[in-house]
Amino acid sequence: MRIGELSERTGTSRRLLRYYEERGLITSTRCANGYRDYDERLVDRVLQIRGLLDAGLPTRIIKQILPCLDKPRVIYFPDATPEMLATLEQERDRMSARVACLTRNRDAISEYLDAVKEYNAQR
Repeated sequence: MRIGELSERTGTSRRLLRYYEERGLITSTRCANGYRDYDERLVDRVLQIRGLLDAGLPTRIIKQILPCLDKPRVIYFPDATPEMLATLEQERDRMSARVACLTRNRDAISEYLDAVKEYNAQR
């Protein structure tokens, strides 16, 4: 697929897609006319990258953990410094706390909706 379609399907600007490619997060092939051609699997990959960026991870770390998201997994870690591992642990713990908070909020909204529905059904 061309860059415009990947942009549309992921909600990511063409400029950002080019940046991801420059950073080695995604790859493309070139058509005879010079246009970039992206593999279908990159739709999920770009969404994963965006999620990791939203979580606060820098692209240099994202590049290293992306293989962990692939199946089969081929993990490559020549630059796994103690600082990088500490950063990943902190980010993982921060994400876990966010997940717990979101779960509590979701459950509270569900309880509220159930109560409202029950109240309305009794009327």
